[in-house]
Amino acid sequence: MVSKRQSFLIPSLPEDVIIDILARSSRFDHPKLSLVSKHFRSLVASPELYARRSLLACTEDFVYVVLDDINSCSFYHWYILCRKPKGSHCLVRAPSTFTYLYYHAGSVAVGSRIYVFGGIDHTNMTTNALSMDCRSRTVEPIPSIPVPLVCKFACFIDEKIYVIGYCDPYPEKAMLVFDTETQMWEHVMTTPKMEAALRKSYAYVPKESKWETDDMLSSKRWVNACVVDDVLYYHDREVVNTLRAYDPIKKSWGVVEGLKELLAETLGSQWSRTLNYGGNMALLFSRTSKIRCAEISLERRQGGQIWGKVEWCDHVLTGNFEVRKSLAVVV
Repeated sequence: MVSKRQSFLIPSLPEDVIIDILARSSRFDHPKLSLVSKHFRSLVASPELYARRSLLACTEDFVYVVLDDINSCSFYHWYILCRKPKGSHCLVRAPSTFTYLYYHAGSVAVGSRIYVFGGIDHTNMTTNALSMDCRSRTVEPIPSIPVPLVCKFACFIDEKIYVIGYCDPYPEKAMLVFDTETQMWEHVMTTPKMEAALRKSYAYVPKESKWETDDMLSSKRWVNACVVDDVLYYHDREVVNTLRAYDPIKKSWGVVEGLKELLAETLGSQWSRTLNYGGNMALLFSRTSKIRCAEISLERRQGGQIWGKVEWCDHVLTGNFEVRKSLAVVV
């Protein structure tokens, strides 16, 4: 317990020193620190604190997920993966400012922000584009999409967001590019005719502005995948219940070793999601009306074989939910 003398000491320090101390603390502790005083509460939410965290390399990765309550007709809601005092993890409901951003396919994380693009379906195409600041937990508009759009996929590469979807007046899918540095949209590009029934995989090379097909990548039905250190990973629940890895340089599929016990826990799961979690991988899955999350570190050993190690695996939420989108945000 902090003594009475110490409790007066910290607030008496220069504000710059207090910010420096708070910046070095985990963001998981910020809710408690904000209870110290109104002054601390304002500092914990201040832009200066987050600027100092970046300068000191004290930022942390947070998982944000969009959950669909299968037993309810309400809109999708955002949840944040938080750490409990004793070290375990749980999903908690995000602030109410995030809840109306229920359209999940058109969302992508860039640093401390989540960008959301487009409308819900073909009858609700929009030029809406929004940015959620996960530090201040506020939402603000960004320059509108040049054409009405239903976004089906969005990703971030080299300071640019690539948005793919259906938009007027293009009969096929189109791709738009948003520069996060200039906050401006670039030209609209058409995509190859992508037939879902053919199960073909396409890759876009930004430096050459061209599309390529990859027959080896197409040989697996990879869904809800993520990329860690330029390797694509996905949880194969349909064939042999394993974690598969695709090396785009060697153009070959492999299996991640060392996860036998974890994968046994995923048996019977109705869904699973993978995402890059600060250089490791997070695996979300359901089991008996419970959402579980595991953090997996990955190591490439001699001969090229990839091994995984479970850093932790926790029951993070109870209920009949399905994860529609999962993103890692740096705060």
